[in-house]
Amino acid sequence: MRAILFALAATTSLAGAASAATVLPLDRATILSGSPFDFKIELKSVVKPEDVKITINGQDYTAVLGGKADFVAEEKDKDDKVLGSALILRHVTIDKAGSYKVEVSAGEEKKAVTWTVYATPATPKVKNVIFLLGDGLSVAHRTAARIMSKGMTEGKANGRLAIDDLDHLAFVGTSATNSIATDSANTMSAYMTGHKTAINALGVYADRTPSSLDDPKVETIAEALRRTTKKSIGIISTAEIEDATPAAVVAHTRRRADKAEIVGMLFDVKPDVVLGGGSAYFLGKDVPGSKRKDDKDYIKLFQDAGYALATDKDELAKAAGTNTGKILGLFHTGNMDVALDRLQLKKGTVSKFPNQPGLVEMTKTALDSLSKNPEGFFLMVEGASIDKMSHPLDWERAVFDTIEFDKAVAAAVEFQKAHPDTLIVATGDHTHGVSLIGTIDDTKDVTEGRQRVGTYEQAGFPNYEDKDGDGYPDSVAVSKHLAIFANNGPDHYETFKPKLDGPFEPAVKNDKGEYVANPAYKDVPGAVFVEGNLPRDQDTGVHAVDDVVLQSTGPGAEEFKGYMEESDIYRVLVDALAIAPAK
Repeated sequence: MRAILFALAATTSLAGAASAATVLPLDRATILSGSPFDFKIELKSVVKPEDVKITINGQDYTAVLGGKADFVAEEKDKDDKVLGSALILRHVTIDKAGSYKVEVSAGEEKKAVTWTVYATPATPKVKNVIFLLGDGLSVAHRTAARIMSKGMTEGKANGRLAIDDLDHLAFVGTSATNSIATDSANTMSAYMTGHKTAINALGVYADRTPSSLDDPKVETIAEALRRTTKKSIGIISTAEIEDATPAAVVAHTRRRADKAEIVGMLFDVKPDVVLGGGSAYFLGKDVPGSKRKDDKDYIKLFQDAGYALATDKDELAKAAGTNTGKILGLFHTGNMDVALDRLQLKKGTVSKFPNQPGLVEMTKTALDSLSKNPEGFFLMVEGASIDKMSHPLDWERAVFDTIEFDKAVAAAVEFQKAHPDTLIVATGDHTHGVSLIGTIDDTKDVTEGRQRVGTYEQAGFPNYEDKDGDGYPDSVAVSKHLAIFANNGPDHYETFKPKLDGPFEPAVKNDKGEYVANPAYKDVPGAVFVEGNLPRDQDTGVHAVDDVVLQSTGPGAEEFKGYMEESDIYRVLVDALAIAPAK
């Protein structure tokens, strides 16, 4: 028995040593038939070109990929350290569906991966796709939004969210290729390309080179639609339009922070409707407020390309009536203000940008414009600040934006009633570690705020009201409000109250560069110090690894079921659109 175990251990050790090469796309990649991608081999040793053997299904790789890879004798890191040799072949396609085994050998380095190339049906199921993404949307956000918006009586909700009635459901895994934890870049990229990737990456397989812009590319859904159809494309976000989620529809970069370059990628694809924040990256460097380092004026470039420009709600309404079919709406230099501040509190930067449209207005405008194309459209709608307010543990703002996101879902459902050949998908990209545990009763005369928290039968029900019937509570500052808490975060002071003076900033840097509890909240009556459970270089809460819930309705929605990876969602979308019929 010992001899057998020793032999097995030795074999396993040798196999590990012989698998040093990296093949991109990675093992188990799913590739749309005819969809361009970059092929790369990274070796950990320096070799000669003649030492490298690459076969695909037993044939020399050039016969399958249609070209010979460029050989890089010495690939180097940012410190000029040699990492090994590499081969790269750009913009290849595989037309025939099937399983492809890629085998690489170079001296003692060996690697084998298998790709699945798939075609789509010949006949489309849908004309239009509306993909709605609540950034960071967790089950707790939805529950809180339903209670805050609709109310609850004797244990039953007094109404339903629009997303509740989307009739097909799946649980979706969100992990990155390099971590179980995840961010908005690689998650949305998986949805929009069908390929999983690394944290911070968009439309590429992350390689080892220092440049963020030379990594092996995969095709995005916008590029696939431009290549194969005459459909219109729309991108909406309440964040900067070059932020991770909207960028994933068009972009190719290892570094989501390449926002100036992402604007250029956006212009290359030219979605017909682009609405959101982030105008600072569209302006030449000499324009006050610009965040570019060059003189390119992308606002002018878009206008020269036939786009109507809108910078506020009134201009958006005017642009929608121009019938150009092309709208560029930039309503903030950065991220747009959240719904609670825009609609009620007038905090944040609302005084600087007082006439911002909301997500629902942007969605309705986009649907009206895009639907004029008889070929149909693909529209991505992001409710960005569910996430952006969950990071700093600002739950009322996060829940208000969840309500706004659901109203955008309702607008999509209303559109679908007149256009039944429309597939609606509503989901999150990742979750947050947030739970709703009961209520907080501000009428209790206690010294310590935690004594106002009611759990089990002591929780009862909150007393939000919606007297004007707009679907939002008239105020979040009610005497009995929801108790929402995170399971992670930095040191901070919990006030047990909505942050009415402006978005919450739980932690600030001390003179050691560590994040400590923000003293601005120390003397709020009832506040308690909460020791964080994250490293001290973290200033906010972080994403959770939990699955997200996806719900869908319309033709093709029946394919969303059980457990799926985010990269699987892309296949359902392109199948419904039939953009790569089997040859």
